[in-house]
Amino acid sequence: MAALRRKFGEDYQVVNTNRATTFSAPVKKKRQRFVDKNGRCNVQHGNLGGETSRYLSDLFTTLVDLKWRWNLLIFILTYTIAWLVMASMWWIIAYIRGDLNHGHDSSYTPCVANVYNFPSAFLFFIETEATIGYGYRYITEKCPEGIILFLFQSLLGSIVDAFLIGCMFIKMSQPKKRAETLMFSQDAVISQRDGKLCLMFRVGNLRNSHMVSAQIRCKLIKSRQTPEGEFLPLDQCELDVGFGTGADQLFLVSPLTICHEINPKSPFFDLSQRSLMNEQFEIVVILEGIVETTGMTCQARTSYTEDEVLWGHRFLPVMSLEEGFFRVDYSQFHSTFEVPTPPYSVKEYEEKNSLPSPLSSPTPALTESHGARRDRVFSVDCINTSEERGRQGGSGGRLPSKLQRMSSSGKEDLQRKVLLLSSQHSEKACSTGDLPLKLQRLSSSPGPESENRLQLKSLKVGFEPMTQSTGDLYQHSLAPTLSPAPVPMRSPLLSGGRPEDNLPAKLRKMNADR
Repeated sequence: MAALRRKFGEDYQVVNTNRATTFSAPVKKKRQRFVDKNGRCNVQHGNLGGETSRYLSDLFTTLVDLKWRWNLLIFILTYTIAWLVMASMWWIIAYIRGDLNHGHDSSYTPCVANVYNFPSAFLFFIETEATIGYGYRYITEKCPEGIILFLFQSLLGSIVDAFLIGCMFIKMSQPKKRAETLMFSQDAVISQRDGKLCLMFRVGNLRNSHMVSAQIRCKLIKSRQTPEGEFLPLDQCELDVGFGTGADQLFLVSPLTICHEINPKSPFFDLSQRSLMNEQFEIVVILEGIVETTGMTCQARTSYTEDEVLWGHRFLPVMSLEEGFFRVDYSQFHSTFEVPTPPYSVKEYEEKNSLPSPLSSPTPALTESHGARRDRVFSVDCINTSEERGRQGGSGGRLPSKLQRMSSSGKEDLQRKVLLLSSQHSEKACSTGDLPLKLQRLSSSPGPESENRLQLKSLKVGFEPMTQSTGDLYQHSLAPTLSPAPVPMRSPLLSGGRPEDNLPAKLRKMNADR
């Protein structure tokens, strides 16, 4: 069972297929985190094959990345082996020269004085390497091989010291422990700020030394499937925490609340309070900066899963003003309280506001009728319609005074009859040339009754197309006052007589016979 749990994870459970047993409610599985709350990444590399040799090519970084127990073991073993090897070489030189047999002979000149066994050779090497120099053991001038070995020992000792001591120094000065004094809130919250729905979390610095050029970044870790069917496990998406406005550059002298605005560009655009319960994602927060005391770059990390995001909460304030300074109460650093927050997503809110209101939207029929009136060629009927709209306070404006007097007179019905009769045959003709021939002849014949004259001069009598605007009509209405009086026109339809009276005698006789 332990082997199965190591292979499949801690969430592995044995399912009993016996039908007699009763099954309890399923227990919610433990969420596997990509990054722990302390910043450690839960990723292990395996099956490297021949790529293991790459670690040896960068041996210094490999030693620095090792744990402390392995570093101490390598440190001790390296010095011990180097000392034993060099001591053995000094003993071999003394053995070959025969110095071991004349150790107490004062008349004999050995390679190294007072070296007559291996312990004495080992002590000589340690005294030389550590530059102790007690003066009892020393190299004589009659041993050239000893001089060469001494030079080699000095070079090799310097290299080993530089490598191991440098590795230990870098290991001790790593700013990983500085990240222990950088705090992140235990939970993230979603609430409104400045009228916008935002995802927020809090960061703080426990030390008085500042983080120079502190910058924060957020990554959304979530598996997804592309429209082409490709599955992307642990896909990374950037969360904007103020990159465009510079809000990601922090002055971290007091706890700050980092805000991510949920807008159409945010991956949480369609996230609501209900869908948050069914989502599976992880927000990785990365805080980087330069340690003020050491000048080294420090990085602190944490993560928030979907069950650590609180909807409708806000952080408690931790700053208070004391006499002469500001006080930070870190006991309330992780505390939150509930605030009224809409339970729906930003997408649903925008769709709700974008729906047109039936009271504010104009009726299509009215819109088309107004457009048709606006584009229609002006006639007496159109002028009357515009006048009625002007009386109702429309945007068409008021008609000229002369046209108002004409429309208010008793001849209004007669004018409308003439133009409506012409519109039946030519669909609102734009000039008298487009009127039927009968009306043209009638309009060209003079008549004695001046009270029924139709002053079509103001409405454009002639062969010019009637495509004027209201301003043009006003100018034409003023033209008769400046020009000679127009020739009065007499129409049998307006004079009250019958149309048969103007027919030739032969046609009148034929009508009488019928």
